[in-house]
Amino acid sequence: MKLTVLLIALCASVVSVTAQEAVYFLASDSTKVNAHLYFQNNRYPFIILCHEGTNTNEYGKVAPRLLNLNYNCLSVALRNDGTVNAARDIEAAIDFSKRISNQPVILAGSTRSASLCLLSAGGNPDVKAVIALSPGEYFQPSLKISDAVKTIDKLVFASATQSEFPYLQQMFAGTELSNITLFQPEKNSGYRGSAALDDSNPASSEYWFALMMFFKKLDMDR
Repeated sequence: MKLTVLLIALCASVVSVTAQEAVYFLASDSTKVNAHLYFQNNRYPFIILCHEGTNTNEYGKVAPRLLNLNYNCLSVALRNDGTVNAARDIEAAIDFSKRISNQPVILAGSTRSASLCLLSAGGNPDVKAVIALSPGEYFQPSLKISDAVKTIDKLVFASATQSEFPYLQQMFAGTELSNITLFQPEKNSGYRGSAALDDSNPASSEYWFALMMFFKKLDMDR
């Protein structure tokens, strides 16, 4: 029954809270990080929605749905320099969120930023889980994500298109799979990154349902 209620909330076309506020904060190297804050209640944990570039509206349709699950959201535009320096922006976003709600955060990323979320989560007590939409080996040869995730101690939801799924399985082959949810759609080949959650994706309902099951697992620990 609880899952059914949450699914109805997710699929609702009108959400109760959609207000967002433009904010910024500084990374450890004094880089300015721009973000959109979707705030409801300081008792709710944050989902930090990470992407690269100046477009902080990548998750504009996703964040309101997540608010219905009793989360706050922070949509963060990471620096787009092609390096792991953007992980500093994620660390700054975690610090910003923790000043509002003292609960561990969920990191969510798309393609390159999904890999950065996996890197940032490992060994960080302020991170509870990671949602990685189409992560990949974007930082080779200096850094391999498949090596970094071997010691990750968080719950992880990772998705890929049908064609990319064997690659995703290989990336997580050395991890403790009891903590990892790997997902590929069945209805069609799927979309990469955050586009998988958009209504334009015929299989978006599959992705959302799989995410709901993941959130239910997280709710058991809240």
